[in-house]
Amino acid sequence: MKTEVPQLPSLARLRELTPARVALGLAGASLPTKALLEFTLDHARARDAVHAAFDADGLVQGLADLGLRAIRVSSQAPGRRDYLARPDLGRMLDADSKARLASQGGTAGALAIIIADGLSPTAVNTHAVALLRKLLPPLQRETIDIAHAVVATGARVALGDEIGRALGARMTVTLIGERPGLSAADSLGAYLTFDPVIGTTDEKRNCVSNIHGGGLSYEDAAAKIGWLIREGWARQMTGIALKDESGGRASDGFLAYSGERDNFVED
Repeated sequence: MKTEVPQLPSLARLRELTPARVALGLAGASLPTKALLEFTLDHARARDAVHAAFDADGLVQGLADLGLRAIRVSSQAPGRRDYLARPDLGRMLDADSKARLASQGGTAGALAIIIADGLSPTAVNTHAVALLRKLLPPLQRETIDIAHAVVATGARVALGDEIGRALGARMTVTLIGERPGLSAADSLGAYLTFDPVIGTTDEKRNCVSNIHGGGLSYEDAAAKIGWLIREGWARQMTGIALKDESGGRASDGFLAYSGERDNFVED
């Protein structure tokens, strides 16, 4: 009996399925010119994304258009160079920001949305408001109120803990620019933290990452984030104890349901 040998996918087909650099070829002992130029361009885009200007004013206006009045804060990093060289400074609020947040007064049980520049201001400028436009309506249908919105400059993820504690927020959702890669310079991440306190470690957070044009769509990201907010609130936890069981798609997850979860509300 003749044994059929399974056909392996070609390298050309593999390149169609991933933006990763595979099967680039060789020119002598070096890369082909085209592959080298593409690498150089993507590397430049990644560097530009890290050093891009953070459009805090535009984000504040975008939040206002969605019905959210935003508070602007800054970390202790006085500039971008300091932010990159001293990650610890990006995890602490400066004195003026502390006073500004203290004047807002805490609201027990409140949800706070934080938009932070992170390592890719380009990602935040491009995607944060568009993502919230998909996320906010189902949150409202679930009667999950957003008590505070914050736009943070020079921020690391952990800055959200101090912000949340100052505002008396029971849960924070931080939308932040992820470290640019050579296939995505504008990737946005969302970090959810229940009961934020200074010194919270990462196993107590949930993260939805890779939100950009070639990655997770706004609809699917909003479904995952919304499900985690709802379930995290109900179970009084986030982190490794809260597994994403949203189904992975908007049609299966949070955006698809309202109230008793038996009414389809999104196209």
